[in-house]
Amino acid sequence: MQMIHQHLKKNLCYDGSPIQPLWALDKHGIKGSSIVTWVGPMYIEPQNIVDVEDVGLEIKSDRMVHFIVEHFDCQPADIRTCYHRQRILVMLLKDQLQEMGIYCTRSGDDLFVDSGKLTVSIATVSPTSMKIHLGMNITSEGTPEDVETRGFLECKDSLQEEHIIQIIHNVSKAYIREIEDIEKDITKTRSFY
Repeated sequence: MQMIHQHLKKNLCYDGSPIQPLWALDKHGIKGSSIVTWVGPMYIEPQNIVDVEDVGLEIKSDRMVHFIVEHFDCQPADIRTCYHRQRILVMLLKDQLQEMGIYCTRSGDDLFVDSGKLTVSIATVSPTSMKIHLGMNITSEGTPEDVETRGFLECKDSLQEEHIIQIIHNVSKAYIREIEDIEKDITKTRSFY
């Protein structure tokens, strides 16, 4: 089954629950491997924090682009493969931003403009799937006061709302294409064991 992308029009708050397995199916009727995207705030409830190092921290933003990726193609689900795919998604976002004239640096799964943190991300697995969340600040409003952040619209004077939708669609298409290309390469490669 081919991976699909669906962009939600609703202004959902990312509270951490979409990282749960089968969220796209349960909440939106999307079956199979998918990327679900939307624009909305983020406030992660303490019980939904996945990264142990983040427990006790405020993870919030007034307005973000959200990417939720779910893969069912690896059984059992593999956390290492999931983190590799997370890095691919982050690097594709970095490529797209640079095409728009926004220079950013990457440290692990985070993107920075100057010293301002532009993104948050997490990868995890369940018995049935691999999940990734990537969020990009649209503005730095509502982000934690103890973290220097940057919003997409603050990176360049010429940026407008329509550029947000352009990024969402371009990154999602590029990610799906990358995963499909890897699958095609696997099917044409001899193995020697």
